[in-house]
Formats: sequence, C-alpha cells, structure tokens
Amino acid sequence: MSADEVIGVEGLRKAYGGGPAVDGIDLHVARGEVFALLGPNGAGKSTTVEILEGFRSRDAGSVRVLGADPARAGRAWRARIGIVWQDQVEASPLSAAALLRHFAGYFPDPMDPEEALELVGLSGEAARSARAMSGGQRRRLDVALGIVGRPELLFLDEPTTGFDPASRRRFWEMVRGLAGQGTTVLLTTHYLDEAEALADRVSVIVGGRIAATGDTATLGGRRTAEATVSWTDGAERRSVRTGAPTRTVAGLADRFGGEVPGLTVHRPTLEEVYLSLIGESSGTGLPGAPAEVPA
Repeated sequence: MSADEVIGVEGLRKAYGGGPAVDGIDLHVARGEVFALLGPNGAGKSTTVEILEGFRSRDAGSVRVLGADPARAGRAWRARIGIVWQDQVEASPLSAAALLRHFAGYFPDPMDPEEALELVGLSGEAARSARAMSGGQRRRLDVALGIVGRPELLFLDEPTTGFDPASRRRFWEMVRGLAGQGTTVLLTTHYLDEAEALADRVSVIVGGRIAATGDTATLGGRRTAEATVSWTDGAERRSVRTGAPTRTVAGLADRFGGEVPGLTVHRPTLEEVYLSLIGESSGTGLPGAPAEVPA
C-alpha cells in the first residue's frame, strides 16, 4: 500500500447464508480523492463499506484503510475517520450543539459545533433538539456529526437525502472543500448527478463484484461509445449512430451548406451507462440529464 493510498482492497469476500454478498472486490482510493460507490440495493455496497469502517468481518481478502487493517484497528485509528450514519439522531432529546460537543470529545482536533452546523445549513438550530427537527434537518445533523472531528477519511452514506436543493449544493461545495484540504471521501449515493458533481472516480458494484471503475466521463466506455447524430431533413427527423460524430457533423454541414437544421449530438449519459452496467433499461429512448435512481 503506497503512502498516497488511503484505501487498498484486494480480493475482498464476504458471504452470508444465501451466498456471496461481496465476491472478490479490488478497490484503491488515493488520498484527497472523492470516490463514489454506485450500485442497486443488495449489490454489496453496504457490506463493503461496513468492512472498511471496521464494523463487519470479512471472509477473505486484504483490506488496508489509513495504513491499518480495520478489523484490528483501535481507537486512535477510529479517531481519524468520520462516518455519516443513517438516522443516528432521530430520537435524541439533546440539542444539536450538545450532540456535537459530545461527539467532538472523541477527536483530537474537532471543529467548533457552530462551524459544523453552519457547513450543513443549520446555523440557527443549535439549541433545537434533534427530535424536534424535520427529517431533512435531522439528516443534515447526521452529516455534521460525521465531519465535526475533521476526519482524514470520511464515509458518506446517502448524505443529501432530505436536503433541499440549496442545501444540497452547499453540501457539495463543502465536500469539495474538504477534498481540497486533503480529506478522502468515500461516497455511496443513488443520485447519479451527485456522483457526477463530486466524484473523481466511481465504481459500480453489481452482484458483489465490480462491474466498472473510472471517472464519470469515461465509465463503461462512455467517452468512446458511439454517438447518435440527429437532424431534420425536410419534414423528416433522421439520425445515425457513429463513432466519429465530428466527421459526421462536418459532412452534414457540407451537405446543407452551413447550419444543419435541428442538429443534436448525443453520447450515453451516466444514467444510461449505469443502467446498462446493472442490466436495466431506462425506457426513455432519448437521453435526459443524470437522474435519481429509485432506492
């Protein structure tokens, strides 16, 4: 494991009674990288992340996180990671500030609670108890608890569920800022636009195996995939699939003597590539912007 590698996984396997949940995964994440794990429910994402966090044992394979085996790492190692849990504060009677002060006590150089609350858009809610908050506010408090310790490695599990659009964009900027300061982020999300906005690289897990790894522009051969060039020819709409769209458009421009009527050029969206990798069809025919994948 190199000094610049925060997560190094080789041949990871974990089986339950019904069969393998994780079936030979290799995973490598560099320091300061935002890395997204995508995949349908039951694909093995949660099991993989729980092993990386040290909360679940593995059956086989090598796992190193921040230079240590999570299965044997102690409290000092745990103080170097941050985890955004799902619904960890739902029933707490404590105020947001009190919860953050409590969590901050486990870390050597924590944020001020007000700083963490401001970063997640809860700066005016320090005195409010978690149980009195809305679902979206509680989710933001979950995130604040995950970042208050200034972790070297941050695990984000569906972090913006319940966020309004403005808070979601603000959170994305916060994650980019953390990564810019050297924090490594492992993100699981069903929002493909979130992965596209944040991740340096993504892996798609299907059936406990890695189906593809790459940046969002090239995942699954996206950049080199055939494009669909469409145009209007009189009263008809025409289209052609081609591996050389620039040449095709140039030929059309020569044919029409300049501007090509109704010209569109489409390469597969991240959503289409993702759905292809997991063996589903979007059913939309023509592409749209990256969209949410239902849970």
